[in-house]
Amino acid sequence: MGKIILRLDRVMADRKMSLNELSEKVGVANVNLSKLKNGHISAIRFSTLIAICEALHCQPGDILEYSPEE
Repeated sequence: MGKIILRLDRVMADRKMSLNELSEKVGVANVNLSKLKNGHISAIRFSTLIAICEALHCQPGDILEYSPEE
């Protein structure tokens, strides 16, 4: 089975946005965004994904990457 790789840290770095700043803009707790950034989640709500994309001015594909099974 393939896997989803989270690239939130890369997009945040490109936009020069800190975790605290993103947390304030998105309205999600810092600890939850940290888990998302580090790939320690199993699901994400579409409303959270939308808020992140709006705050970072990006597309979901900029944050999520599919890696097929090797």
